[in-house]
Amino acid sequence: MREPKKLARVAGFLYLLVAVFTIFAGVVNTRVAESGEAGATADAIAASATLYRVGLVSEMVGATAFLMTAMALYLLLRHVHPMAAAAMVTFVAVSVAIQSLNLLNQQTALAIATGEDFAFGPTGSDQLATLFVDMRHDGYLIAQTYFGLWLLPLGYLVIRSGYFPRVLGVLLIIGCIGHLTDVFARFLAPDLGASISPFVMTPPAIAEVSFIVWLLVRSVRESDPGTRAPAVARPAV
Repeated sequence: MREPKKLARVAGFLYLLVAVFTIFAGVVNTRVAESGEAGATADAIAASATLYRVGLVSEMVGATAFLMTAMALYLLLRHVHPMAAAAMVTFVAVSVAIQSLNLLNQQTALAIATGEDFAFGPTGSDQLATLFVDMRHDGYLIAQTYFGLWLLPLGYLVIRSGYFPRVLGVLLIIGCIGHLTDVFARFLAPDLGASISPFVMTPPAIAEVSFIVWLLVRSVRESDPGTRAPAVARPAV
């Protein structure tokens, strides 16, 4: 059990880093560059350029930690179901790729808001900066689709592994539904999506925080021989 316990705590620590750095980046983006009147948005970015850059780097660190979290959990849970573990890592890799590429929108908004040699004129530059802020927001929502989808195979693996209480796996699967509901509501009915977002995103927050705490505090537990999913049998040579 020593190796699974070590992997679980490494995954918990990395997952905690994801939460800290991603939440910080989200707060910065909301406070500094919340979409609205073009001139005010561009002025806010220019006035807080250093903080905006810190938020960008924070999100990069969080994305890297997210990929490493999935890799640690893959090593911990691949014996339960290799295909489900591979799907979990794939969803995370796709989300991190979209999230990282989406940071170009954030950097472009900063470059326009703080630059003086663009040929768009003051009003045009403000509107263009705001456009890239809006694109960053929509890009993050697209990435959030895969933030949610990775919780589905993870929840399944948690339930089958015997390492964790089954209720944690159920909560993670419900969290997947919450993420997807939030994304599709925001795209299909933006006003409705914004109003229900705090409610549908509460289950994912509870699930992920609970999982992080369990990984860090309890690591993995010994299970009865009949409760843990057996390793997949290898074909005879």
